Amino acid sequence: MYIIAGLGNPGRKYENTRHNTGFSVIDVIAKEHGITMLELKHKAMIGKGLIEGQRVILAKPQTFMNLSGESVRELVDYYKIDETRELLVIYDDISMETGKLRIRQKGSAGGHNGIKNIIAHLGHDVFPRIKIGVGGKPQAYDLVDYVLGHFTAREAEIIAGSARQAEEAVRLIVQGKTQEAMNRYHKKQEVEDESTEKAL
Repeated sequence: MYIIAGLGNPGRKYENTRHNTGFSVIDVIAKEHGITMLELKHKAMIGKGLIEGQRVILAKPQTFMNLSGESVRELVDYYKIDETRELLVIYDDISMETGKLRIRQKGSAGGHNGIKNIIAHLGHDVFPRIKIGVGGKPQAYDLVDYVLGHFTAREAEIIAGSARQAEEAVRLIVQGKTQEAMNRYHKKQEVEDESTEKAL
């Protein structure tokens, strides 16, 4: 079994903001695999289903971003999974260009408070994650205002494409093909970057 947790903040005012990119990806995964996200358990909105024959729990923690670890810890304990292999966390990253995808099997929080709280509750940083770039904060912006702000129309289009790529990566990861997912999507974006540079 896999637990796939997308990070964000609950409530309509936070929908489609940069910090809710994880929630948006979970919505794409749920729609693609016919999983209904209506059950409120373990401080999260969850849905149960199958992806590539693997049982999965999709989760959107409802604790607000900075306390995401409370929900993730409860989910890990209740379903008795090995979080070093069977937990996948999806979240936004302001250190990467909008739409960039990075898959990692471990690592520090990198300043992300949701990941920082998950690491604190798990007691280590060894768990798979998919990071989606939402672009760096413009100099004049307050960080909180920026991450809780909405995408431009063009950015939203880019993020929608990245969410589809993340869903495709999830299909590989739940089959135990994390390295293949890393090779495929990191390389794919390198090629796209090279094409863009040539066009410029």
